[in-house]
Amino acid sequence: MPIKRPQLINNEIYHIVVRGVSDQPIFKNNDDRYRVIFSLYEFNTVAPIEISVQRKKRSIKNKGEQFSDKRILLVEILAFCFMPNHIHLLLRQLRDNGITQFMRKFGAGYATYFNKKYTRNGHLFQGRFKAIRITTDRQLKTVFVYIHTNPVALIEADWKKGGIKNSNKAIEFLENYKWSSYQDYIGQDNFSSVTKRDFLLEVMGGKRGCQGFLNDRVEYKGENNYNYFSDIELE
Repeated sequence: MPIKRPQLINNEIYHIVVRGVSDQPIFKNNDDRYRVIFSLYEFNTVAPIEISVQRKKRSIKNKGEQFSDKRILLVEILAFCFMPNHIHLLLRQLRDNGITQFMRKFGAGYATYFNKKYTRNGHLFQGRFKAIRITTDRQLKTVFVYIHTNPVALIEADWKKGGIKNSNKAIEFLENYKWSSYQDYIGQDNFSSVTKRDFLLEVMGGKRGCQGFLNDRVEYKGENNYNYFSDIELE
């Protein structure tokens, strides 16, 4: 049965998933992934955005010149992870309809880029985004682990069902996986401008806590990962 999307309430936190149409890939290379990073940052504002204008502004900044980057944010991006055919986000809504506006702007902007680049037409993303409200610290810790362990499926496809065979390899893989917010949470500066991490770092117990919770799940040898993630999973 499809999960009914909850009412999106200001100052509440939501686990968001957006998928490619028919589970088709939404990235073809790392340039596309960098574009999504750029889009997550730039579209998080109430103001209309033209990416070409923003790129020119960034170019000016890189040359040492000053430009105004004052923005009224729609959401706080607490965590993210890119998979080949879907994206996980952990968002706190800051203003009325903030998540909906942000996802609409982000989805339309990236789809326009992708379709133009690869000479394709039609929808890139599969319907509306899915969302689950996160209401407890336990859920926050669980969703942090869930989002950041998703890439394990790239090296051990059935890990949620049968556990991870080589936990050391999986931990190393996740700590070196560039396309999530995990590196920034454990002190490896990656895309630190995209996420706001203070709140989750406090909940998780700092950098060591982030690593500890994630490593414990990776090293878990049971077969109940599906049950462990059941109340925050959006697949």
